Amino acid sequence: MSRRPFRVGRSRTGLGLFATKPIRKNSRIVEYKGPLLTGKAAEKAENGGNRYLYEINKRWTIDGAARSNVARYGNHSCNPNADSYNVKKRVFIRAIKNIKPGDEIVYDYGIDYLKNVIGKSNCQCSRCRKRRAKRAAENRAKRKRKEARLARAKVSSRTSAKKSSKKGAKKATKRKA
Repeated sequence: MSRRPFRVGRSRTGLGLFATKPIRKNSRIVEYKGPLLTGKAAEKAENGGNRYLYEINKRWTIDGAARSNVARYGNHSCNPNADSYNVKKRVFIRAIKNIKPGDEIVYDYGIDYLKNVIGKSNCQCSRCRKRRAKRAAENRAKRKRKEARLARAKVSSRTSAKKSSKKGAKKATKRKA
């Protein structure tokens, strides 16, 4: 039996961390491990396509690309149940809520990562999916109301045109008589 309270498994965005045991609020879950890189080396790694860089401060960055770093599988969420914190030059992930077995362990990567790497419209967290679904439903309802309004306007313009043509025909018959 694993002593870790989580497992790596399939998630909506690829691989993710899932709780296997209840995890209590404020308990440390996992350490984000990897070699320390300077700012220049981190920039070079990022330009080379490395997506597992964790910036501790302006001077130091952790390269978490190694598969032995299981913390790299913690996915982003705008509605997180975990948080990252630094102790000297080490980074840990801890629970900010009680996490039930089966729940995915997610934390907020920050606005820069969301804008530049994920893209705000591509975020797959439950909060953003619900927001997009709600917006799409509102847009569908708005479009349906507009189509109904245009159809009513078209029908009313037809009926008013018929009425005016009938009135014109009645006036013409009255003049003849």
